[in-house]
Amino acid sequence: MLTVGDTAPDFTLPRDGGGTVTLSSFRPGKVVLYFYPKVDTPGCTLEAQDFTARAAAFAAAGTTVIGLSKDSVKAHDKFCKKHGLQIILASDEGGTTCEDYGVWVEKSMYGKTYMGIERSTVLIDGAGRVARVWPKVSVKGHAHEVLAAAQAL
Repeated sequence: MLTVGDTAPDFTLPRDGGGTVTLSSFRPGKVVLYFYPKVDTPGCTLEAQDFTARAAAFAAAGTTVIGLSKDSVKAHDKFCKKHGLQIILASDEGGTTCEDYGVWVEKSMYGKTYMGIERSTVLIDGAGRVARVWPKVSVKGHAHEVLAAAQAL
C-alpha cells in the first residue's frame, strides 16, 4: 500500500461510458481514487451511491472521484445506469493499477484464501502525491470522511 507523500502511480484505463481516464490529466486538481471489489454488491453499491450523493461537494472542493475495480467497462456501464451513479468508474481488468497501489491482496472467507481487491481509498493532491490513505475501508460514513479530508487539503 502507498503511504502519504508517495507519488501516486499514473494510469490510463478504460472508463464507464467509453473512452479512457488518465490520473495525471486531473492535475492540478485533487483526486479521490477508491478501490472496490465488485460492482453491484451491497457494500460497493452503497459506497458508489455515497460518493455520488457528494459529487457536487467534491467538485466544489476541486476534487474528482474515481472508483476503480477489475470489473469490465460493460459491467460498470450497467452499474452506473442501474443506480444513477455520477462518478467516474475505471476498469482495471488486467489488475496492474490495483497492484501498483497495493490493493490486490490475499483475502480469506469461510476458511478459503483467494486474491481480491482490498476496499481502500487514496486522496491524491494537485501535485500527484498521496495526501491520505484509507486501507480496509468500512463503507458507512466513509464518503463523508473523505470529503472532509478533500475540503481540508
